[in-house]
Amino acid sequence: MKVLLVEDNERVSRFVVKGLREAGHTVEHVDNGRDGMFLATGEPFDVIVMDRMLPGDIDGLTIIETLRKMGTQTPVLILSALSSVDERIKGLRSGGDDYLTKPFAFGELLARLDALMRRSPTGAVPETSLAVGDLRMNLLSRKVSRGERVITLQNQEFKLLEYLMRHVDQVVTRTMLLEGVWGYHFDPQTNVVDVHISKLRQKIEGEGEPPLLRTVRNAGYMMTAGG
Repeated sequence: MKVLLVEDNERVSRFVVKGLREAGHTVEHVDNGRDGMFLATGEPFDVIVMDRMLPGDIDGLTIIETLRKMGTQTPVLILSALSSVDERIKGLRSGGDDYLTKPFAFGELLARLDALMRRSPTGAVPETSLAVGDLRMNLLSRKVSRGERVITLQNQEFKLLEYLMRHVDQVVTRTMLLEGVWGYHFDPQTNVVDVHISKLRQKIEGEGEPPLLRTVRNAGYMMTAGG
């Protein structure tokens, strides 16, 4: 699944992001309502995990109501410390599909997300593979190949490549990669991205194969099928 997590509690967000990624899912995380509104209304996600109370002037229910007014049917699981029956009813009537109160067990969160995907009105089926040109990635078997050539990747290289393939033909910055792949929400002054990009490029671009990964000067990187 491609999951959007909108949660301002650092401990909770780390816990959820780590668990979802270990379960093989892709997670985008933001910690405020404005960024949550921007991503939820601008990018496709399989499911959204939404905290009700967020810093700033946009709360979780406002985002959900906006999505439903736009006709977006992405399933939304509401997370909240507000556990009364009235509050749960309010959350569901705003357009939420499920409501989980804090504190919660991660196993229950994951099971609820799976259930939402099964009954998704859009009929969405979680992706099992990605492709850019002749580069193929199987998300279930974690097999990567280019043409007939099998590519062996370390865990972090796999995550990096998956992120790039999901953002094909888009410039991705080092900050985006640090957040999306390593979970850093600040710049730790490290060259970890450049080092991993260099190693990954060597593996996916063999001798005689057209390049897939471009360095965009003063911006970041871009993966393209056309090289």
